Amino acid sequence: MAHLSKLNHTTDALDSIKSDAIAIGLFEDGTLTSRGKSVDKTLNGQISVAYKRNDIKGKEGEMEIFYSDQSPVIVIGLGKSKDFNNESIRKVGGSLAKKAITKKYTHIACENFGGKGTADFGQALAEGLILGSYQFNDYLTKKKDELFELKKVTVSGGSHVGLSKGAEIAKSVCFARDLGNHPGNVSTPSRLANDAKKIGRKGKMKVSVFDREKFTEIGMGGLAGVAAGTDEPPKFILMEYWGTKKSVKPKVLVGKGLTFDSGGISIKPASKMDEMKFDMCGSAVVLGCMHAIAALKPKINVVAAISSTENMSGSKAYKPGDILTAYNGKTIEVLNTDAEGRLILADALSYVSKHYDPAFIFDFATLTGAVIIALGHIATGIMGTDEKLIEKVKKSSARTGEKVWEFPLWEEYCEQVQSRIADVKNMGSPGQAGTIAGGAFLKEFVREGIPWCHFDIAGTAWDDIAGTAWDDKEKPYGPKAGATGNVIRLVLDAIGL
Repeated sequence: MAHLSKLNHTTDALDSIKSDAIAIGLFEDGTLTSRGKSVDKTLNGQISVAYKRNDIKGKEGEMEIFYSDQSPVIVIGLGKSKDFNNESIRKVGGSLAKKAITKKYTHIACENFGGKGTADFGQALAEGLILGSYQFNDYLTKKKDELFELKKVTVSGGSHVGLSKGAEIAKSVCFARDLGNHPGNVSTPSRLANDAKKIGRKGKMKVSVFDREKFTEIGMGGLAGVAAGTDEPPKFILMEYWGTKKSVKPKVLVGKGLTFDSGGISIKPASKMDEMKFDMCGSAVVLGCMHAIAALKPKINVVAAISSTENMSGSKAYKPGDILTAYNGKTIEVLNTDAEGRLILADALSYVSKHYDPAFIFDFATLTGAVIIALGHIATGIMGTDEKLIEKVKKSSARTGEKVWEFPLWEEYCEQVQSRIADVKNMGSPGQAGTIAGGAFLKEFVREGIPWCHFDIAGTAWDDIAGTAWDDKEKPYGPKAGATGNVIRLVLDAIGL
């Protein structure tokens, strides 16, 4: 893991901080931010003159460097002041971190841009700085001497509390990105289980791990069926965080931990099969959230469940046409072994529905390619059973800048996953509403009356090498390629952090 590790707060004047560079902001109307005015004076008005000459315009994302006898000054365009919000400052932080890495600045100092001292504003700045500094270089042994990291940022002014909270959340997103970026022979189910235990020790959580024999014995037929074709030990992981009295209903997070997906007997095409190491990004969302909870210790109750295995085509692998029995007793006709994520989630959803009384359930899965056809790499598809819960998710989406779009779960769609020879089948109608079919299937395993929302993150969980999902212009705090850690910030906001 490589990301900014030291984020300090000070009330000292920006130009008094010893650093490799300092950063200030400029709005489109030519207004410099509060600390920027004093910096401009030390530069004998260079910035103001450059603006008047139209050499710098203050447009969002614009960045210029001015030099003096002291530290270089990075001037960042902030756009229109009336439009400047938390997402704007998040983007500023990400752009600044990436510029510092490009220029090989080890330590930079910046203001809290815009003069807002609120905690949420400071949180957004910290998130942008740390997420923008993220790099995944763990396996670049030949280029080790060429790699460079931003080590320290000192923020002058703003909210110390907001910065600290934002830093912990961003570190947790980076942790989840690493889990997704490691190859399938490193991020195994056992690795996920061990990381869950480490998080549990830090956050004083109860962590239980069921092995193949245990979860098969208790009736998790979906997970057992998918795991039958692999020798890599599968795991069912359960985490319990009780931050307040146990009479308060827990908020439940469920993640798909498919650490490598070959498609099984219904094997995938060879092209881009390597990207199927990212099929565990749902579990990375859950572990990223629990990582933040362990650090921030909020006064809420949270239960997390992860079904984790590989999907391989060994001699014992499950087959199209097989009938599996999930933990809640419902039978499943398998029509395609590459629709395996919903099978392992069926057991997890059934388990938490039976053994807890959830305030609500969120589940996360790279479930369908169809969601990419519908929404591209811009938004996560959501659907669920409770209008108030869906509205809560949408409000958190607006606050965090992580876009979602709701799909309907009408009865007509739910009928499409009913089987003629079992209770349900793991595919809907051919060529139709594939994303909704996945949600309709999962709905069968959530106990009636429990508010539930499904997140299909297949389009937003990772970016390919070409950088089509989160390019630098759209998400300056996103990675150029690899796992994004998307929706973790949204979920933490929705559960009350």
